[in-house]
Amino acid sequence: MNIETYRDRQAMSAAAARHAGSDLRARLATEPSVRIVAATGASQFDFLDRLCAEPDIDWSRVELFHLDEYVGLPREHPASFRKYLLERLIGKVGIRRYHLLDGETDAPATAERVGRALAAAPVDLAFVGIGENGHLAFNDPPADFDTELPYLIVGLDVACRNQQVGEGWFASLAEVPTQAISMSVRQILKAREIVAVVPDRRKAEAVRSCVEGPISPLAPASILRTHAQATLYLDAASASLLRPETRGATRE
Repeated sequence: MNIETYRDRQAMSAAAARHAGSDLRARLATEPSVRIVAATGASQFDFLDRLCAEPDIDWSRVELFHLDEYVGLPREHPASFRKYLLERLIGKVGIRRYHLLDGETDAPATAERVGRALAAAPVDLAFVGIGENGHLAFNDPPADFDTELPYLIVGLDVACRNQQVGEGWFASLAEVPTQAISMSVRQILKAREIVAVVPDRRKAEAVRSCVEGPISPLAPASILRTHAQATLYLDAASASLLRPETRGATRE
């Protein structure tokens, strides 16, 4: 896994968007379509804004898959990741082929249906984040590193749910759903390339555990270190607890 550290969130997001945009253009130059996975959450705001502004990407040939979604949350709720993707990515760039996770009705049936579509062909590029508890998608610790199922119904731990309150998506812990549909760890690792965007000081401890600690289900995102084409984008705040030799030089 390659690690790139930037002076602040804006510089980090711009660099990650340039990387993603370049990759999409290169793949679209040789392939009829490209399959991507997109993360959501507050950490991805700046990155997605800049990615949407990247030039010369034929988004009509991009097929999008959803990383995770709460079980039982209406699409109109401010915290809905379907709403997030429709407003912050799909609607902005005109993606025509997308597979959103509907957790309102029959979540297991949704996981199976979208999972079949996802597993039908390789994913070219996955955008992910890392949670304050080290989670990857909604795979909270201890994460399942073994299942080959594309999507799982997972329980959300208190640390994960508190993060959602802290980011302002919910007014209280009691309002945060206790379950979600999540892409599995092994499915994420099947992507040909992974771009992980992780800003902010509140992620620093999780970053240190996942980068410098053992590769373990107790630090789910640590598994990214096993992927040959994964790049972790950090800002100075999220990289602040890493050893200097690990985080490398901070870029402008």
